Amino acid sequence: MIYEIAIIGAGASGLMLASHIKNKSVCLIDSNKKIGQKIKVSGGAKCNITNNVVSCDNYLGDKEFVKKVLKNYTNNDLLEFLNANNVQPKINPKLIKGTYFCRSSQDVIDMFTRLTTHVKKYLDTKVLDVEHKDELFIIKTSKGEIKAKKLVVASGGLSYSTLGASSIAFDIAKKFNHTITKLEPALVGFTVQKEQFWFKQLSGLSIIAKAKVENKSFYGSLLFAHKGCSGPIILNSSLYWKKGKISFDFLPKEKIEKLLKGNALISSKLPLPKRFVQEFLDSIEIKDKPCSLVTNDELKKLQLIHNYELSPAGNFGYTKAEVTKGGVDTSQIDVNSMQSLKQKNLYFLGECLDVTGELGGYNFQFAFSSAMTCSYKI
Repeated sequence: MIYEIAIIGAGASGLMLASHIKNKSVCLIDSNKKIGQKIKVSGGAKCNITNNVVSCDNYLGDKEFVKKVLKNYTNNDLLEFLNANNVQPKINPKLIKGTYFCRSSQDVIDMFTRLTTHVKKYLDTKVLDVEHKDELFIIKTSKGEIKAKKLVVASGGLSYSTLGASSIAFDIAKKFNHTITKLEPALVGFTVQKEQFWFKQLSGLSIIAKAKVENKSFYGSLLFAHKGCSGPIILNSSLYWKKGKISFDFLPKEKIEKLLKGNALISSKLPLPKRFVQEFLDSIEIKDKPCSLVTNDELKKLQLIHNYELSPAGNFGYTKAEVTKGGVDTSQIDVNSMQSLKQKNLYFLGECLDVTGELGGYNFQFAFSSAMTCSYKI
C-alpha cells in the first residue's frame, strides 16, 4: 500500500496532525509500543499543555517564524479544541505561572487515541532511513518498508532517549540538504564549579529566587541538587545560557540591610532555610553573628545574596533535559505549511525545528501550532 501521508513520530505534533487529516490514507510510525509517551510523563504526568500568555518572546528561534506559526493556531484555539474533547486543563499557579495543566496526561493520550482511529499505526517500529524515488518517500523501518506520497517528520529531538528519542529527524533533514543548528540539551539543570560545591550540600532543598541570564530574568523555585542546581528558574535559564555568568537574587522580596537589625543572629533574621543561610555564610567566609556586630565590609559581602554570580560548569545532559535546543533551520521551512523548501512534500514539525520554548507549556503549544499550520495545507 502507498499512503498519501506518513508521519514519523506519535508525539504531540504528529498526533495533532493525524487527528485533523480526514479522507486521506495516513499512517503514524513510532519506536514506542504506545502513542504519546513523552506526553505521558510531561508536567509530572499532568501535561503542562499551554500557557495563559503565549508570544514569540517565550521562544528561542526566529521571532517572525515563531510569531506566524503561533498566530495560525493560538493558545485559545488549543483550549477550545481540548475542552470540546473533554480535556479540560486548568491553570495551576502553585506550579508554574500561567501554565495550564490537565487532570492527567492520560486524558490527552486517550483523546488522541479516539481521534486517530482512522490512522494506521506502526508502533514499536524504528525508522532507519528515508529515500525519495519516483515521487514517493520510501521509509525503511525495523519492520520493513513503508511508502508514502508525503512525509511529515515529527519525531522530536534528542531528549528522553528512554522514551525512544533519536536523531532520525536530523538525519532525514541532512539527507535532504537541510542545515541543522547546533543541538544542545535545554530546560535542564546545571552542574557547578568548585566554588559552588556548597550547592551540593543543600541537595533536595528549594527556595524562591530570581535568576538573570543574558537579557532574561526568571522568578520562581530554585532546587539544589546533588550535581548542582535545577528547578523552574534554572531550566528556563539553561535555554538562554551560552557561556559566562548567571546571577541569582536569593532574597528577591527583601533588602538584606533592612533585615539585619538588633542583636539576633544573621541566620535568624533572614527568611530563608537555616541550612541555606549557613552554607551561604560559609561560602562568603562570614560567621553567623549578632546583626549589631556586622561590619560595613561584611555587609557589602552579604549583599551578594542579591547578586550571587556563577558560571555553570555544564548541564545534566540529554537524559535529564526536557527538550533539545537547536534543530532544523527554519529559514528552509515554509512558515505557511511547514513544508521543506528543499524537498517538495517533506514537512517538519515541533521540537525537531530550531524553535525552543520556555518551561510552562510553550513547547506543547508550538508543537500543536506547527501541526495545525501543516494540516491546513497538506
